[in-house]
Amino acid sequence: MKFITVKTRPILPPKDNFYEILNASLPKLKESDVLLITSKVLAIHQGRCIKMGHEINKDKIIIQEAERYIPRSQSPGGWILTIKEHTLIPAAGIDESNGNGYYILWPKNSTNLAKRICIYLKEKFRLENLAVIITDSHTTPLRFGVTGISIGFYGLEPAYDYRGKKDVFGRKLKFTKTNIVDAISAMGVLLMGEGKECTPMVILRDANFIKFTNRTTYKKLVIDPEKDIYSPLYKTFKKK
Repeated sequence: MKFITVKTRPILPPKDNFYEILNASLPKLKESDVLLITSKVLAIHQGRCIKMGHEINKDKIIIQEAERYIPRSQSPGGWILTIKEHTLIPAAGIDESNGNGYYILWPKNSTNLAKRICIYLKEKFRLENLAVIITDSHTTPLRFGVTGISIGFYGLEPAYDYRGKKDVFGRKLKFTKTNIVDAISAMGVLLMGEGKECTPMVILRDANFIKFTNRTTYKKLVIDPEKDIYSPLYKTFKKK
């Protein structure tokens, strides 16, 4: 398989036309490609940008955007730690980098947005199988640095289920699933970069382990916080 980076012009807050950028910069897609898109450019496409200023209270915006949060005063690093759309992430994903004086929020309804883009590109390139993944960078507990994660996707099965299959010694597996969509996202975000690369899209090609679908499969990936193995840690978060 191979990853193909897609360079574009700078995408300009507070609002820009992502479909114009797609048509100008995206090479011809092939059957069974997966297109990864950074969430920031789609947020700008939706106008999900707030101009920085003395009258703007960033903490208030973060809490409004989050589903659960730990206040800044209770965080050793001085961050507001949040849970948003089944993702543990600082500041509800709100970013200032490459924002040109704006706070960039997460796009709304990311999976529906991925579906619309996927259908558009299928029609444009006359494809049967295509998937779109919207990505962002996030931190991993007990690790320095950021890695990529999906925040919405459409067109593929997100996980491979090993349950009921046997391991190398014949033992039947009871719990194991492989998270395909976030593994792909991690590589995509690495190639997109975090600075001035102007590479908001990556194409994954010839990945024969991808199972494509025309159904929305987001709920197959996410876990209810109360049922998650790390649920004891979430008790410190405030619910809105």
